[in-house]
Amino acid sequence: MSNITEPLTFNRGLEIKNRLAIPPMTTRMSYYDGTVTGDEIAYYGMRTGAVGLFITGVANIQKNGMGWTGELGVYDDKFIPGLSRLASAIKRDGTKAVLQIFHAGRMTDSKTIEGEQPVAPSAVAAEKEGAEIPRELTNEEIEEIIENFKQATIRAIKAGFDGVELHGANHYLLHQFFSPHSNRRNDKWGGSLEKRYHFIERVVDAVIETVDTMKVPDFIIGYRFSPREETDPGYNLKESLWLVDKLAQKKLDYLHISLTRYDRKTNVPEYQEKSMLAYVHDTINGRMPLISVGDIRDRADLEAALEHSEIAAIGCSSLIDPNWSAKILAHRDSEIRSTLNLQDKDILMIANGTYAFMEMKVPDRLVK
Repeated sequence: MSNITEPLTFNRGLEIKNRLAIPPMTTRMSYYDGTVTGDEIAYYGMRTGAVGLFITGVANIQKNGMGWTGELGVYDDKFIPGLSRLASAIKRDGTKAVLQIFHAGRMTDSKTIEGEQPVAPSAVAAEKEGAEIPRELTNEEIEEIIENFKQATIRAIKAGFDGVELHGANHYLLHQFFSPHSNRRNDKWGGSLEKRYHFIERVVDAVIETVDTMKVPDFIIGYRFSPREETDPGYNLKESLWLVDKLAQKKLDYLHISLTRYDRKTNVPEYQEKSMLAYVHDTINGRMPLISVGDIRDRADLEAALEHSEIAAIGCSSLIDPNWSAKILAHRDSEIRSTLNLQDKDILMIANGTYAFMEMKVPDRLVK
């Protein structure tokens, strides 16, 4: 098990001061075009300082990649000043700041992207209420998206972030290319498992090449993924472990699993001995750090998660108590706040969208 207070050095040389992180969480606090707001900076500033690593909510790499209003933008140089202020706010007391970048693909709607039809690997709607049928991306558009991931990385560097995280989880575009549900193509971008991985590999390689070419010291690259999906057809843990093995061979600095509960098991019969987190950690086999996440509420949860990961990300607990990590590090566990009153929502800078997510995922932690 990783010691909570032990520093960790990534492959590219960046060192974090402990094994605690805050994962990317949607705030919906940006302006309509993706510009950083003062409230957003206050929200991040309230929760930083104690943790070693802080990963922002997603920033979209192009206009039709926006998943919802109030989302960070990184698709134009005009965002660099605001992102620079955000990075500076996070990097208090030695915390390292990572900008998560993505394209929503079919998980957006035409209203959000100014009347455009959403795009995806194939013209297949997502399995969610009100989902629109997307337009299949052309080869030229796919190449443009890859280029925009590179440009977003350059802007993150110029803004002073310590790294970027590619959001390949939660049914967004990188995930969509790997999924047999959203990717029904029969060209070089889809069909076999290897071809469904092709877009992911191109994006990862492009971002790695960008960072290496710019020779940015200590700038890290992470990749977030979902270990399974519940659609039919969909990929299961076995295919996910294949993906993890491929990514662990790349010049990435870490992988970040997306889980609602850190010790959750899959429903695949041959993978019942351990949690999905444990299977993923074993597959990586020390080639790079793994970030765990998922309803970590107390020290016991934290230590259990670190049995199968090098870093543990604290999500909802850091929303309810912005000083959760500081109290853990100071062994003031009895002072940790575990529930949230609606009356304190504004004081804690929790936006309506974030509160609604908590109502869905952790209703037992909310007191009306």
